[in-house]
Amino acid sequence: MLYGKEHVERYVATDGEEGHDWQGTTTLILTTVGRRSGQRRSTPLIYRTDGDAFVVVASKGGDPDHPLWYKNLLANPEAEIQVKADRYRVRARTADEDEKARLWPRMAATWPQYDEYQTKTERSIPVVVLDPVEKLA
Repeated sequence: MLYGKEHVERYVATDGEEGHDWQGTTTLILTTVGRRSGQRRSTPLIYRTDGDAFVVVASKGGDPDHPLWYKNLLANPEAEIQVKADRYRVRARTADEDEKARLWPRMAATWPQYDEYQTKTERSIPVVVLDPVEKLA
């Protein structure tokens, strides 16, 4: 089973042929710039589309703290994603309450553990909208 660094490596090497379809859902690769290190960091995340946008959830398995990739996006919302062979420059934003109310059930339908994760933490798990800015070559 692919996960973490190996997931990113296989996904990138195969243009998503390995890793896009994962455990009954779909994943993309999000690349952020580390808010402290300035290094590029790539993370596989479950996603769904909403119009032209891509939607991900900053769950960290219900941990009390946000995932590092989300903290990086808060510091710098400019990022890149890879969806299968397609790469995009995106601008990230946290869904507002109305958007989250609409998007959360869709995300939980594709990964039911999200509802469980929310019961494990007092923080409101953010739904993140990745709006494409430019398709990359």
